[in-house]
Amino acid sequence: MFNFALRRRPLCARKRARSVSPVTLGLLPLSVMPSFAQAGDIASGVTLPSVTITASAPNPITVDPNLPATVETVTPAQFQNWNVVNSEDVLQYMPNLAVRKRFIGDLNSIIAVRGTSNSQSARGLVYADGLLLSNLLGNSYSFPPAWSMVAPDEIQQVSVIYGPFSAAYPGNSLGATVLITTRMPTHFQAEADVKGFTQHFSLFGVNGNFNGSEASASIGDKVGNFSYRLDANHLENTSQPLQFGTLARSNTPAKAGDIPVTGAYFYNNQTNTPTAVLGVNGEGIEHSINDQFKLKMQYDFTPTLQGGLTLGYWHHSYNSQTSTFLRDDNGNPVYSGNVNIGGYEYRIPAAEFAPSSGYSENWLYGVTLKTRNATGWNGEAIASYYDIGSSVARTANSGAPGNGPGSVTFGDGTGWKTLDLKTTYTPATPAAGLANHALTFGYHYDNYFLDNTTYNTLNWQDGAGNAFANAFAGKTQTQAVYAQDAWRFLPRWKLVYGARYEDWQAYDGSQAIAGTRVPYSDVSDQHVSPKASLSFDFTNDLTLRASIGRAYRFPTVSELFQGQINGSSIVNNNPNLRPENDLSKELTAEWAHWNGLFRFTLFQDDVKNTIFSQTDTTVVPNVTNFQNIGEVRSRGVETSYAGEDVVVRGLDLMTSVAYTQSKILANAQNPATVGKYFYRIPLWRADLVASYHLDGRSTVTAGVHYSGRQYNTLTNTDTNPDVFGGTSSYTVADVKYTFRPTKLSEIGIGIDNLFDERYFVYHPYPGRTFYVEGKLRL
Repeated sequence: MFNFALRRRPLCARKRARSVSPVTLGLLPLSVMPSFAQAGDIASGVTLPSVTITASAPNPITVDPNLPATVETVTPAQFQNWNVVNSEDVLQYMPNLAVRKRFIGDLNSIIAVRGTSNSQSARGLVYADGLLLSNLLGNSYSFPPAWSMVAPDEIQQVSVIYGPFSAAYPGNSLGATVLITTRMPTHFQAEADVKGFTQHFSLFGVNGNFNGSEASASIGDKVGNFSYRLDANHLENTSQPLQFGTLARSNTPAKAGDIPVTGAYFYNNQTNTPTAVLGVNGEGIEHSINDQFKLKMQYDFTPTLQGGLTLGYWHHSYNSQTSTFLRDDNGNPVYSGNVNIGGYEYRIPAAEFAPSSGYSENWLYGVTLKTRNATGWNGEAIASYYDIGSSVARTANSGAPGNGPGSVTFGDGTGWKTLDLKTTYTPATPAAGLANHALTFGYHYDNYFLDNTTYNTLNWQDGAGNAFANAFAGKTQTQAVYAQDAWRFLPRWKLVYGARYEDWQAYDGSQAIAGTRVPYSDVSDQHVSPKASLSFDFTNDLTLRASIGRAYRFPTVSELFQGQINGSSIVNNNPNLRPENDLSKELTAEWAHWNGLFRFTLFQDDVKNTIFSQTDTTVVPNVTNFQNIGEVRSRGVETSYAGEDVVVRGLDLMTSVAYTQSKILANAQNPATVGKYFYRIPLWRADLVASYHLDGRSTVTAGVHYSGRQYNTLTNTDTNPDVFGGTSSYTVADVKYTFRPTKLSEIGIGIDNLFDERYFVYHPYPGRTFYVEGKLRL
């Protein structure tokens, strides 16, 4: 039987327990799967304070036992044995969670969890040491968290809070909240890490290898009361083709003036429509370069008062190469015009194979001040400013080679700033059976501001803007206060309840086209979000919990004002959007047994006024923009298990299975979608990762990801999902071998997508990818 001290520790901090009965193996498929160090686990029938684990970790890991929701935590002891290049990779085996990552270094890596799809980026929060990394300027794959502000090697632990059950977080926690804690040195240390990776990719007219590398280094020390850590990272990679130019198979006979061409490919697309593939277009084959520098400093003014300063810099540049498969009778490439393919006429737009490029410079400034009393009152203040100091995106007007005309978009001066003030009260452990309260009060402020201006240019690659095209601008601001109480009113019963009041406004919104600025009216809204969670320690090892919470997710700047710019196409957005109104419910059982922790969770989210880009079919002509969908209900079940020394000594296991049914219940603007499955929510998700420690120096790891049927349209008309343009079901296996020649060195060899599965998230995912890695520490 597990005692509290064992159950509260992350797996990396636990001593290995004895092997368990072979009966465990037979029960694992029924076990309802992983949960690492669940915050909120309760074991004994007495009042339990927050627990600080020192173990062998260089920094203590503090687990808050009063979080009123499901929490999954992973530490380097687990993910150092996985194929990890970017910080978001450490989430890859979390239950019922996936990250839309199309290639290593992908800028559009979005969290998808439960009833939140991988295009709803504003339904997730990511913090690093309390600094907000979530880009809430928009709500799509174009607004991912600033993952590059955190290097994997500096991560001490990552916790994922499922659902909006804590009053301490805004309605953007509707999906999940990711809390990244990074390490600070306790003595002089230096680290270096070099990785190389390559994939072979073959599809349509592309058959080749695409390569990349990453190099990182860090140095840090603690001198008296002052500590610092400096990280640098350089990542360069070339993706597989991300998008192909396609046209529906033509039935129009070719005319005399059409150019006869060869090289096209044909397939049935996601709606089973015969389709011609003409070449690599759109985002094409993307070559990206990322450079990151980060300085963190801390100073202990007293044993209980600590201040911190973070300065982060991230530079991203890219160029997207396109190519045509089409050749005329002389072997010359054909990029546009009317062509003759197999006796039929196809009309290829001039911009079909237009390449693009761009860069951005991003700065993160953060200041923290907090007290660290074991009991009684504590305070914390965190201020952050994320500045997109320079942003340039260039697109050609034509796919023909050369420095022809195009457009350039400047996004300088876009970013966000936040302020969080929090005070907590932690009671000293009273006599058994006496009620106590753990209190939290807080204030939150955020301000998001966006300013994009597009010009036409005579030289798309490096020319200045010579003619104004369009501009979008706008700001949002939120102020919130909240209170929460964790009340153990009986030895085995605890009630966590609270509320959050939010005052939101959008202002200074405008759109300018052809030199005319059109302002939008300012809008504001206020809401109160109550929360409650009741838990019962059924036994020392089994905890039951019921949670319910209301959450409001307010519209972002781009949903309200920016519009959607896709080449030369502009789609106006909706300044009259109402906030998403969610009621979330969850029932959870957590059982510490068999050297690990089982979890079983039932959940349901009822979201009214879901904000999503769709076509209003009730007006003529139809209008496509961000609209409020009347109601979307997501309900499902998650099962998980995580343990050490499972069945045999040295085998660590994480496994989970989740079923989610997300359906549209009301949609006045597009009635044909009612009763259909919501966009990109797979019915089933399953993950398993097993690491076997051969000895003190070698570890072999194998993992499997499964994602079931999902739809790429709200009308569920994509009946052929496992092709380009569709969203696949897939089963993908990964492996890695880790060898540590000395305590200060490490070599890793890994493979992702072991069996070279060809699968799609509209874009193709990578093919079989090989990794090699070397680390040195001082």
